[in-house]
Amino acid sequence: MTETAIEAADLGKRYGGRRARGTGATDGWALRGCDFRLPAGRVCAVVGPNGAGKSTLLGLAAGLAHPSTGTLSVLGTRPAAARERLAYVAQDKPLYPQLTVGETLRLGAELNPGRWDATVARRIVGDGALPAGARIKALSGGQRTRVALALALAKRPELLLMDEPMADLDPLARHQLMGTLLAEAAEHGTTVVMSSHILGELATACDFLLLVSEGRVRLGGAIDDLMDAHAFVVGRGPVEELAAHTVVESRATGRGTTALIRPTGPVESGWETSEPTLEDVLLAHLRSPGAPTLLTPGADPAVSRTGVAA
Repeated sequence: MTETAIEAADLGKRYGGRRARGTGATDGWALRGCDFRLPAGRVCAVVGPNGAGKSTLLGLAAGLAHPSTGTLSVLGTRPAAARERLAYVAQDKPLYPQLTVGETLRLGAELNPGRWDATVARRIVGDGALPAGARIKALSGGQRTRVALALALAKRPELLLMDEPMADLDPLARHQLMGTLLAEAAEHGTTVVMSSHILGELATACDFLLLVSEGRVRLGGAIDDLMDAHAFVVGRGPVEELAAHTVVESRATGRGTTALIRPTGPVESGWETSEPTLEDVLLAHLRSPGAPTLLTPGADPAVSRTGVAA
């Protein structure tokens, strides 16, 4: 296995027209100027608003589309060349509607000789009490999601890509399937990349994060490193007193000024500091598109190549 699951350099994807269909991108750019590295073995959350470019990024990594600019490496090679070693669960969970659950799993086994784990497939489907003879077209959205995840995990991929995988599941089913997913990933060293809007679940399930906004990767790195890089500060003075630090967002409050910063050293006297939550950090960056991009050393391709932070 390679030490790097995904690496992007100046990655961009442009579609025709002034606005890429289904995205918030203007001039057709769904992604532009993306640089990041995802180490192998991580469970990575890809977060961001609708139209930010999350689905485009996952589709490129799955080899379903080609970049317009830059390069993208998956498991040390081109995405198309890595297809047998990865699994992709798309947002709409495309399955053959006329097949039964049992026929779908047998098809998965035939398409993945030498890699198929029938025990995993049967367990995931069985936990949802899905009859083998039930046709896919008769299943609910959540049941189809369970079948799609069974196909993906039973393939024993080195890299598992999932686009909003749990969106149509009830909370109990989400918790159960997330536990199964994480247990399988930990046992086999699978790198998992999932996009989602459910920030609370991602904070406990994932250890790596990519924040995508306006077609760019704004934050990237191990969640612990990203949290350590930020601090909440409250003080009576103006925000200009924090000029020595990177101010992500600031606002006037009844107590004076509250700001989320990336400290470059000790915070000036007169300012109280506290630890933000992951949701605090993500929302502040989404509300402040002008804030500088932050890639921690583990997520920075330049550092991985040279061993020195830029």
